[in-house]
Amino acid sequence: MTAVLTPKTPTPTTLESTPVPLDEDALIRAARARLRRRRSLVLLAQLALIALVLGGWQFGADQGWLDTFTYGSPGGVAEQLRVWFTEGTATGSIWRNIGVTMQETVFGFLLGTAAGVVLGVSLGRVRVLADVAAPFIKAANSIPRIVLGSVFIIWFGLGPSGKIALATVLVFFSVFFNAFQGTREVDQNLISNARILGASQWRVTTQVVLPSAMTWIIASLHSAFGFALIGAIVGEILGAQYGLGQLIAQAQGSFNADGIYAGTVVIAVLALLAEWLVTLFEKRVLRWRPAQSGSHAAQI
Repeated sequence: MTAVLTPKTPTPTTLESTPVPLDEDALIRAARARLRRRRSLVLLAQLALIALVLGGWQFGADQGWLDTFTYGSPGGVAEQLRVWFTEGTATGSIWRNIGVTMQETVFGFLLGTAAGVVLGVSLGRVRVLADVAAPFIKAANSIPRIVLGSVFIIWFGLGPSGKIALATVLVFFSVFFNAFQGTREVDQNLISNARILGASQWRVTTQVVLPSAMTWIIASLHSAFGFALIGAIVGEILGAQYGLGQLIAQAQGSFNADGIYAGTVVIAVLALLAEWLVTLFEKRVLRWRPAQSGSHAAQI
């Protein structure tokens, strides 16, 4: 009797039938490594750009291609900063001038932010008030800030009050429009559900509207502090006894280009420090916000 041989169907191997489990810890470590490499590359690119600009500037000054009287030089700026921080300025210690400018900036930032949030949320909630106030706010926003600076000097003199007022105005409009738009963008279903549950207008505003608009408000703070610093500096340039703006105006009056650049460097450092603090505040306030899709690696 002849045996009939039938071909066996090949069984799938283990690699074909069983999917390889993904190691979540390995993925997180890889994402962190990519993020570190990216940060390192960004930092190296930034340092290279700074070195290129400063090196080219200094080389041009040494070769006589750039007039140091007009354009200054990195070496002259560094020397000016050394003099300011070791020997002081014509109006006293550099730290006193920095303190005056930061005092004006912080007060203007806080006052402008508070006024912008309160008025922005209020007008965003009450449409009638928004319609009444709209032309006045638009007209006030159209006034050149340099004109307001001159007016505030007449009103408040050379003291810090005029600079605080100018910084407040600049911050107010930046925060107000974001708070107003953020209030208008709140999901009406959330407001309706809160009203159905018996929440008062005050509770709806403070517990539903304000938290929902907080993302818009916090986003405006990044530029608001810069506006506050600009307001303080411009006010000091127009007329002041102390402050970084006064140092820049004094350097301009004496045709000291290095002094102007040195004051600008100090202002830039203060602005970057403030931006870092605002970012920390944003992360703390908006901790409840879920991470955006695809941005998990950036949050690690």
